[in-house]
Amino acid sequence: MQERYYAASPFNLIPIEKGRVLPGDSSETNVYTRAAAKLNEWISSGILVKDPVPTVYAYSQDYAVPGTNTRRVRRGFIALGRVEDYAAEIVFRHERTLTAPKADRLELLRHTHAQTGLLFMLYDEPSKQIDSMLEMISRTPATVELKDEYGVIHQLWTITDAGSIRRIAAAMAAQKLIIADGHHRYETALAFRDECRARASEANPDAPYEFAMMALFNTHSSGLTILPTHRVIRNVANFDFAKFRAQASRYFDWYGYPFYSQEERAGAYEDFLRDLERQRVRHAIGVYGGGGAFYLFVLKRNTDFAQVLPDVSEAQRELDVVLLHRLLIEKCLGITAEAVTGEQHISYERDMSAAIAAVDGGEAQVAFLLNAVRVRQVAEIALGGDVLPQKSTDLYPKLLSGLVIYRIEDSK
Repeated sequence: MQERYYAASPFNLIPIEKGRVLPGDSSETNVYTRAAAKLNEWISSGILVKDPVPTVYAYSQDYAVPGTNTRRVRRGFIALGRVEDYAAEIVFRHERTLTAPKADRLELLRHTHAQTGLLFMLYDEPSKQIDSMLEMISRTPATVELKDEYGVIHQLWTITDAGSIRRIAAAMAAQKLIIADGHHRYETALAFRDECRARASEANPDAPYEFAMMALFNTHSSGLTILPTHRVIRNVANFDFAKFRAQASRYFDWYGYPFYSQEERAGAYEDFLRDLERQRVRHAIGVYGGGGAFYLFVLKRNTDFAQVLPDVSEAQRELDVVLLHRLLIEKCLGITAEAVTGEQHISYERDMSAAIAAVDGGEAQVAFLLNAVRVRQVAEIALGGDVLPQKSTDLYPKLLSGLVIYRIEDSK
């Protein structure tokens, strides 16, 4: 993707967002120094132009839900939000972060003093006051419109009217925010803020480094889509599917969808997909281990979670992905949580057919196929101070970096 973006245009964001690492790189000349130089070059030459007045941006994405004939429009707005420590209980996370990506993003921020990527934030506003305003704005010609490589139509409108900005700010004043995507960027903004505070001669709550660029979406919006991320298991010693299924029977009832030809396979797959969705309430997990059948593992009724998973919260027990990891992957396959974090024996596929193909091709031993986590479940887990397993939420489509850039001008 990096190479494709380099080839697309000399003004593609890629040399700033994620530039090439070169063989002769040193502490004086490297991907971060080149990113800063490129950003300054584009500003000085007028490629990037600062908005003349304070602006909030209405942002919409018109997209097809992958694997369906459904189209949706996701509407939100882009603005600066104050960076808050998690302990303040204003901003909430739903997943843990890794050290290496944060170190990379922090070094980029130190050199460029600019945020190029959007933090994807959720807020809860049942009255849809802001949504109504965004809907009205969307009826006017967009300031920016483009189609990305996945066919998603992105539109941006500038909101410069001081009264409209005040109304948005007032509606958001008491909101708690959930990081839907961008945990590493958010924690990078926190670290950068703390570095700048340490260098400052006096505290300034309105300093540019106290804020981060956020794209904010209402959890009550009809345009939010979370896709499932499927799990593929490989290289488990002495793996035998029949033995695994027997072990899983302690926790799950199972139903087979056998097929004896390619013609029958298509019908079995359709039946399996239909029932996977239908059994969502009872916690259903799709399982494919080759051998001419799809399987549906459905959690046994009246399962005593206090005995089976005493260390798992009630909210987490409602998540199929938690039950998959704790019951099937850990207890039945013996793959530890540490091994999962290190991506030993496990990989992730957004495309269900790719997960199935990995088993058919002999690259994997079994694939676990999931329904998507609901937005309400993500909010409940986050606001309860808990986190989801790695790669539990795939919010589609992604936000585009570079539509707007926040230059943190006074942080040097």
